[in-house]
Amino acid sequence: MALLALALLMLGAQDHLALEAVWVLITGFALAALVAFGHGIRQMRWPRRQDALDRLDGSLKGRPLQTLRDSQAIGGTDAASVAVWRAHQARMAERAASARAVRPDLRVSRRDPFALRYVAVLALAVALLFGSFWKVTSVTTMTPGGAALASGPTWEGWVEPPVYTGLPSLYLADLDGAALELAEGSRITLRLYGEPGALTVTETVSGRTEDLPSVAESAQSFDVTRPGELVIDGPGGRRWEITLAKDTAPRVQATDEITTAARGEMSLPFEASDDYGVREGQARITLDMGALDRRYGLATDPEPREALVVPLPLPISGSRAAFTETLVEDFSEHPWANLPVRIELGVRDDLNQQSVPHVLEVPLPGRRFFDPFAAAIIDQRRALLWSRANAPAIAQILRAITYKPEEVFRTAAPYLRMRTIQRRLEAFTEAGMSAAQRDELAAAMWDLAVLLEDGDLSDALERLRRAQERLAEAMKNGASEQEIAELMQELRDATQDYMRQLAQQQREEGEENPEMAQNPDNMMQMTQDDLQRMMDRIQELMEQGRMAEAEQALAELQQLLENMQVTQGQQGQGQQSPGQQAMDGLAETLRDQQGLSDQAFRDLQEQFNPGANQGQSQQNQGRDGSQGQGEQHQQGEGQGQGDQEGRDQAQSGREGLADRQEALRREVERQRGALPGQGTEAGRRAEQALEDAERAMDGAERALRDNDLAEAIDRQAEAMEALREGMRNLGEAMAEEQREQGGQGDTAGAQDSERRDPLGRNQGNTGSISSEDNLLQGEDVYRRARELLDEIRRRSGEGERPEIERNYLERLLDRF
Repeated sequence: MALLALALLMLGAQDHLALEAVWVLITGFALAALVAFGHGIRQMRWPRRQDALDRLDGSLKGRPLQTLRDSQAIGGTDAASVAVWRAHQARMAERAASARAVRPDLRVSRRDPFALRYVAVLALAVALLFGSFWKVTSVTTMTPGGAALASGPTWEGWVEPPVYTGLPSLYLADLDGAALELAEGSRITLRLYGEPGALTVTETVSGRTEDLPSVAESAQSFDVTRPGELVIDGPGGRRWEITLAKDTAPRVQATDEITTAARGEMSLPFEASDDYGVREGQARITLDMGALDRRYGLATDPEPREALVVPLPLPISGSRAAFTETLVEDFSEHPWANLPVRIELGVRDDLNQQSVPHVLEVPLPGRRFFDPFAAAIIDQRRALLWSRANAPAIAQILRAITYKPEEVFRTAAPYLRMRTIQRRLEAFTEAGMSAAQRDELAAAMWDLAVLLEDGDLSDALERLRRAQERLAEAMKNGASEQEIAELMQELRDATQDYMRQLAQQQREEGEENPEMAQNPDNMMQMTQDDLQRMMDRIQELMEQGRMAEAEQALAELQQLLENMQVTQGQQGQGQQSPGQQAMDGLAETLRDQQGLSDQAFRDLQEQFNPGANQGQSQQNQGRDGSQGQGEQHQQGEGQGQGDQEGRDQAQSGREGLADRQEALRREVERQRGALPGQGTEAGRRAEQALEDAERAMDGAERALRDNDLAEAIDRQAEAMEALREGMRNLGEAMAEEQREQGGQGDTAGAQDSERRDPLGRNQGNTGSISSEDNLLQGEDVYRRARELLDEIRRRSGEGERPEIERNYLERLLDRF
């Protein structure tokens, strides 16, 4: 009970209760203590000697003290019985001689079956952690003539700034000076101690006019809404002139031009800032009627349409005081797509202050259609969404298009869709078209235009021609670099698809060009790398604006592809399949990336611990004699030069790392373009993994140029993980292709059986011993490889193994 009372006083419970309640509790605790003390005195009984002997005897085996006091009841005349009795007493005497004082019973669980004592202990522990012994004395202020009245009244106060500012709380008694600058919305809390009325509070910062508390109220709280004065009158009082801290409105602006992907996705980079942080932001898009060319379907008065409002992306974590983000949206299907609009960027802070709008007057980015027929459908769709009054003219245009479909449509599917749209449009127009019917027709026209633009052709050659036609159309229409890059990637994909299907057709039909078989020297041979270089050259010419040369190179590529015949490498000539070449190339890139990451890590160590890698560098130099001597000679010549030269060398070294990183990124981009197995799910995953690796490498390159080695190492680790994932997916794609072609290997296996060694490995014509068979026979290859790597790591960490074995294991880990 005493512990509980002390805990309540240390926690300051008396400061939150009325004076009467405090005295009631004090009286109650005092009465409870008296009752407990009286009960304890009443239950106490002073022990007697006989009680002590009985307790001691009860703790011994056989109660020897009682036995020593007893006499023989029967058999006193029998000598044998007397001898036995005396022997028994002798044993009991030995036991009594070894008696020790009985330990006191300190357990109070019988007196406290509900364990209330632990509640008091817990309360005291909490009071020791969060309370104070000084608060115990505050109870004297509640008694007439106490210590508080003897020393005079006192006060304390706090200022809590708004949460969004992130500023710490202020203790008013610790502040020096009469001037105080606070953020708007800060909360001031005051506590007055002593005789009521000895201290009073007056303030003009809250702006309160109703329900004002008494100036002598012992506890007061209010928010700062305007500049003013805070005064505590009385002994030890203070006065402050409070001003509001300046909180400027947030700012936002675009940092670069809007870019548009080939599919119409818009990217708008922007930056925003505020004193304490941006709460929200939005982009408001309205149609710029003054810059609009009001012709054809747009000549009619438009139907009212609300402005487009999209939220601006904000950082998920970290500070929002200053950040850079990119707004990514696709407005291709909106009626205003590719029309002049005003984009107003605005942000708001926690004080609800609005930034000055940053206005962009640009065409609303959207997908561009290069097929003339698809572009015409999109124009009619826009006219329909502009105003339903254009519906009769649109129906007449569609009827004219479908008059002779054989001259316009390549297949029946687009024609049937067009006829359905035309008939429904005419029916809706006669019955009075509703907004829902208009939107339904607009969606159908969009799907038709996409079908005409992209096509649903299953023939690879036709798809390749379509990609070439779209690229040629983009050259003539002056497409942007982003659209050219997208169309070039589409051409690469179509080329890969065409070559794969051409090779599969030749394998299935067993076709071979007789002229090639008879005169192989007269034929030009090209690899996938040669084709990739030709397409890279076309893209480079287009980016340089040399469209005539690009069109000529594209025509040559088209003629070359249409006359191409795919040949397979012969057994025993040491040629590798495209899949194996791609796998080897990725493995080489992964090793180069690992080496580049190691070099960046060594440079990072050198920044914080100069000379730490000197011994390692000397060991590396020892492995290459000429290089090591040259570097040592250079170090000898450079010894004694200033720190500035060392920093210049470090900066140039990091620029070299950035250039190497850029070269690796370009190599991965080239490998992704020539990646086999792109028609399978695993092939698409491999391509996506290489795209992730490119992005990570690009981030590492920027970090290296910015001298942020730690960030560069993180991005390089992501790139290596993406490369490994790409290799795993490529292996799965190759395995799928092998399973699809499994029936073709039976004859070859029978022919090669004579050239196998006793272990079943193919010796080959060149004398090499290897096997291309799946050694695991259906087991999870990557799981087994991971198990082997884990086992190698475990063994390399065992110090009891011979050093030569551990060095070998470390070399294996460095390689794989």
